[in-house]
Amino acid sequence: MRYIELFSGIGGFRKAAELITDDTGLNMNCIAFSEIDKYAIKTYESNYNLNGEIRINNIVDFAAEKDKVEQLGEFDLLLGGFPCQAFSLLGKQLGLEDERGRILFSIHELLAAKNPQFVVLENVRNILKHDNGDTLSKILDFFKSHGYQYVNYVLLDTQNFGLPQKRARVFFVCSKKKLDIDLSQDSIINNFRKIKKHSLNIYKDVLDILDKRADSKYYLSERIKHTILADGSKNFKSKSQIDLNVARTLTATMVKMHRACQDNYYSDDFILRHHSHKDTAKEILFTAPVRKLTPWEALKLQGFDMQFYENAIASKVSEHQLYKQAGNALSVNTGYALLHYLFVHLKIQDK
Repeated sequence: MRYIELFSGIGGFRKAAELITDDTGLNMNCIAFSEIDKYAIKTYESNYNLNGEIRINNIVDFAAEKDKVEQLGEFDLLLGGFPCQAFSLLGKQLGLEDERGRILFSIHELLAAKNPQFVVLENVRNILKHDNGDTLSKILDFFKSHGYQYVNYVLLDTQNFGLPQKRARVFFVCSKKKLDIDLSQDSIINNFRKIKKHSLNIYKDVLDILDKRADSKYYLSERIKHTILADGSKNFKSKSQIDLNVARTLTATMVKMHRACQDNYYSDDFILRHHSHKDTAKEILFTAPVRKLTPWEALKLQGFDMQFYENAIASKVSEHQLYKQAGNALSVNTGYALLHYLFVHLKIQDK
């Protein structure tokens, strides 16, 4: 099965597809990828064996040149994490001057020219409610207008697939064939649990993720703790907690160290002695050792392995960029679970 990966980031979908190839014998072969962030590309290049596949880079510029699109070659499956802004413009004509509209137009060009059998795209869950559901309707109509007979979506949470992180994402699944399948989270979870042999990293909770020792630079100073641990401010109220067994959703801006109602922080008591300070009075924690996640731990929470991290570091990708990349990434295990369900368990390509 030949595929392209759009808006690839550090290749969450690609890593999932490669593991499925290794584990099941279903040959998933990447022929092209697109990404514009130079640091993400650096991490991508350091971790995947790029066997001559086309580097699309800026998909808007690429799709604007018909010769390039024609040279792309045929592929069966389009994978990607879609920029949600583009979909708010679906009710208007394609080819808008707006950057987001031009991104959508480029997808339109690829679908029209290459006519892939399947499309699997990931996005934030809020897109389901955006504009009172009108955006969702326009997304579904967009793919139907390109001849997809089956157009559906499912909400999947990373914590159900062996990674202790709350990360709910919506996945759109489109097929040129009419399919009669159960695309539900429960069915995908049940299939995932029945997989006897796989190469994924599976963790019971964050204690399986957190390293016993971390450099002092990751620890919070007593001064910054007053901000990090605060339950909001005058105009913003929240409940800050540390030492959560299942991590909060990683964000691309975690390097900025948001409050403990948004980011993940852990005490030495929790890491070393399994004593949680989740509900401990903040004043006590002002002097207790508390730290943020390391970049390696953030990548682990997304399903990437030590070799992946070491390859990126060896390529001189900064920790700042690794935090951003981990926060933007598709969880490998979640991508694997969905692709396995569709193409290994249901074998929709053979229906």
